[in-house]
Amino acid sequence: MFKKITVHTPRQFVPADLNTGDWAALAPLFEQLEQQLSAAADASHLEQVILNWEELSAAIAEESSKRYIAMTCQTNDKTAEQDYLDFVEKIEPEEKQCSFRLAKALSDHPHRDNLPPRRYVVFTRDSALEVELFRPENVALETETTKLGQQYQKLIGGLAVQFDGEERTLVQMGRYLEETDRARRQEAWELVANRRLEEAETIDDQLSSLAKRRNQMSANAGFPNYRDFAHRRKGRFDYTPDDCLAFHDAIEQEMVPLLRELHDERQAALGIKSLKPWDTATDPQGRPPLKPFDEVPQLISRTQAIFDQLDGDLAGWFQTMQDLDLLDLANRKGKAPGGYQDSLAEARLPFIFMNSVGVQRDVETLLHEAGHAFHTMACQDEPLHSYRHAPIEFCEVASMAMELLGGEYLGEFYDTEEVRRARITHLEGIVFVFPWIATVDAFQHWLYLNPGHSVTERDDAWDGLMDRFGGGIDWSGQERARAKLWHRQLHIFLHPFYYVEYGIAQLGALQVWANSKQDRARALADYKAALALGGSRPLPELFERCNTRFDFSRNTVAPMAELLRKELAALKG
Repeated sequence: MFKKITVHTPRQFVPADLNTGDWAALAPLFEQLEQQLSAAADASHLEQVILNWEELSAAIAEESSKRYIAMTCQTNDKTAEQDYLDFVEKIEPEEKQCSFRLAKALSDHPHRDNLPPRRYVVFTRDSALEVELFRPENVALETETTKLGQQYQKLIGGLAVQFDGEERTLVQMGRYLEETDRARRQEAWELVANRRLEEAETIDDQLSSLAKRRNQMSANAGFPNYRDFAHRRKGRFDYTPDDCLAFHDAIEQEMVPLLRELHDERQAALGIKSLKPWDTATDPQGRPPLKPFDEVPQLISRTQAIFDQLDGDLAGWFQTMQDLDLLDLANRKGKAPGGYQDSLAEARLPFIFMNSVGVQRDVETLLHEAGHAFHTMACQDEPLHSYRHAPIEFCEVASMAMELLGGEYLGEFYDTEEVRRARITHLEGIVFVFPWIATVDAFQHWLYLNPGHSVTERDDAWDGLMDRFGGGIDWSGQERARAKLWHRQLHIFLHPFYYVEYGIAQLGALQVWANSKQDRARALADYKAALALGGSRPLPELFERCNTRFDFSRNTVAPMAELLRKELAALKG
């Protein structure tokens, strides 16, 4: 894997032959950096030390990414698993300790305020935050939570069921929920739900173990609860937990009514008495599932054709990923669930991981992850590793906007009528996801504001949120599956409080799409210019450069809900 990959810029400080998986080799470089910081006589010298530090950070980050990618690509590969765990246990804790000392030395440095202010405002702000929140006793706890998260991925990635006489992963079973035979959809859905429920006690225990450690981390850092600690640690300088609660309200007021409208339409079209959870993915007109491709090479070539039409830079970047074998898109047993884009920090190149099985959602996912990849490509020339990735709230604008922009060219996969169907499916999916985002985020608020809760209380809290945001699905007879539905959301386990960002970003992406309807060339130029900034500017400025508003109050949610309502009405004729 990655045989063709080389560093983007030759190392100046880090030895070319450094073993970045060996702490004994890394430790002297951190010692040198501390000495350089202490000796920096002016701002220019201090700036050079920062560049050296960032070069080392990139080298370590690339090693981490390679090991994570190898582990998720084959969770049953014991060597890959051990390599990943070795890095988590032996490198990351030591690096965190050293990075803290460097961040503290920078924060206390007499020439820190003489650095070019606009250039380093984000870097010095983030370093100060690291100093504020670092606690040595939390390093071991963070290692433990990472290992627990890996156990969750391994468990979920290994689940399979027997269907049609063959063993199939839970991801592969998703395609059967699109079939027109309702009894067959129900069978497929129940097989998956029941297989997951067989592991419910283990998964509940995993979350309880994670929450215990996270609560301890927040207490160690002097916070009243993990929610407030997590928001602060994520560098949410531009919004608060209360803003998230107001966002939940806005979704309830503006998106949930639209969701109910769509569910009512679906129920009427299907001619059923109530809408069950296995009825939400099938075509309401009884047409067979969309089949955008048979094999992964078709998915890749047709997506390339979309980018060829959309923009020359994007097309070139996606072709580069193919040339360098930076795509692993097919589902298989033993592969971790979900999809992601990771960056190889020294090569300054993206890698896309997916579990495609030949459904429309795979097309959307590849467009989405390609948007992330384009973000990585757009800021390749940024010298600071820290600035080559943006806050998640804007990273997801890059990906979600690409779903919408690329969705205008689905003729590469379908005929005209199927394009209409696919676009309806995509836009309805955006409507569906807002309430789900609110449910997951509100659930995490409850989890960490109520430490010591029982598993039953946890299930009841989830059920209450499903009542609030669920949109009218009939769960009778499936109450236990409903109460445990959150088990499938890996963010709750691996990335706590990383989910509301999707909602914030979706509002930004919808604005990019709205802009493109007025002037596509300018919207794409603004999009690429904003991506090229990476994380070098505060979050509101990134949104502004993209010609969008950083706002997720009802003032923004309402017009975006209306945009979706009108677009769907036009597509449905």
